[in-house]
This record gives sequence, structure tokens and C-alpha cells, in this order.
Amino acid sequence: MKDNQVKAVSTDRKSDTETINPEQSDEWLESRPGERFRICKSAAQTNGAYSVVEIVAEHGYGTPVHIHKNEDEHFVVVEGTAYMVNGDQAFEATAGAAISLRKGIPHAWCNRSKSPLRLVITNVPGGIEEALRLSANGFDVRAVAERFAVRVVGPIP
Repeated sequence: MKDNQVKAVSTDRKSDTETINPEQSDEWLESRPGERFRICKSAAQTNGAYSVVEIVAEHGYGTPVHIHKNEDEHFVVVEGTAYMVNGDQAFEATAGAAISLRKGIPHAWCNRSKSPLRLVITNVPGGIEEALRLSANGFDVRAVAERFAVRVVGPIP
């Protein structure tokens, strides 16, 4: 076990112990006014296998239609309603919905409702979460997208 990990013991005697990493961040960063995120699990914590990000978006915020070269994205709508585009499909996903978006397929999401939208997104493999961190630090979004092999192909739906 690494020094920065802790061993959690389950109170359920049927389970064994599980190693968890306490690096999960409670730090929320603003990607732009009206949209914030936190990196729950970074690619560095999973040897690049995946990353997990939580996003909260106000009305009108989301991503433009884009294509990932490297990552599949798996969304869980925790709160609110997400308007999703996946290839030639467009649909609303409400709280509790789980949606998988494959690399190579144009996709996007946005919040068209008046209520906040909360998403948890798992990217496989991980690494793309660093693009969010860079955009929160003022880097040009299109330059960051290019650096992470993401091509913007349309507007926010």
C-alpha cells in the first residue's frame, strides 16, 4: 500500500477491506461562470485507467458538440435534466439516468432546464480531466481540446 492511501475497514463483516485513496478533492473549480467541477478521481490515481469528474451546470451551460479520439465517457445524471446529443440522437436524461458515449462519435450535453444540473462523468481511459483543470486556469478551450485529442464540431445544443 502506498503512503498516501488508507485502508478502510467495512462495518459489514461479510466484506473484506478495501484500499481507497484519500486524494479525492473537495475543491470546486470554475470552468466558466455558471459551471463548476471537481475531480473526484484523477487518472494519476488509477494508473490512467479512468477518471471521475463531477460537474454542476446552471441553465444554458454545457459542452459544444465534440468528438473524443481517446476516451469513452460514462455519465450519471445525479440531479436535474441533461439534454444529450449522441451521434444523430438527441434526448433528455433525468436524474438517475446512466448514459455511455463512445469515442469517435459526436456528442454533447447541456442544461436546458431552469434547475441546476449535476453530472458525474467517468472517462475511460483517464486523463481528459486535466483539460478541465487547464480551462479553469484560463487556458484557451480550443487549444486545450486540441492538446487532448478532442475536436469541436458544433455548438452547444
